[in-house]
Amino acid sequence: MLETSRIRAGRWEGIVVSPEEPTLEVVHLEQPLAGLEVAAQHQGKWRLSLPIPAEILSDGVQTFLLRDTCTGEVLGRFTIVTGVPLEDDIRAEVDLLRAELDLLKKAFRRHCVETEAKGEA
Repeated sequence: MLETSRIRAGRWEGIVVSPEEPTLEVVHLEQPLAGLEVAAQHQGKWRLSLPIPAEILSDGVQTFLLRDTCTGEVLGRFTIVTGVPLEDDIRAEVDLLRAELDLLKKAFRRHCVETEAKGEA
């Protein structure tokens, strides 16, 4: 299980919880990336570090998967968004949905108050 993840100075870093040393790979577009370092930290936690190759970064959203090489199980993922902000970016869509939901909640509450007031009259 991936506990934490961050990108710092061109390197992805993470912590994995496992009772024994995990056999892992980071995959981008179904291609394993070279350079993943796994180091024991403490009490079943393993520190991971991977240089992010500049040649795979381009405009858009790039998703990387952390997989167990024995089972193929995806333990975590990280995403890098580069270039001009995308109109269809999922984050923008979620923000729009949240704003619309807030409008609907306000309208519904107002409707409930008005309906209750009419019922009392």
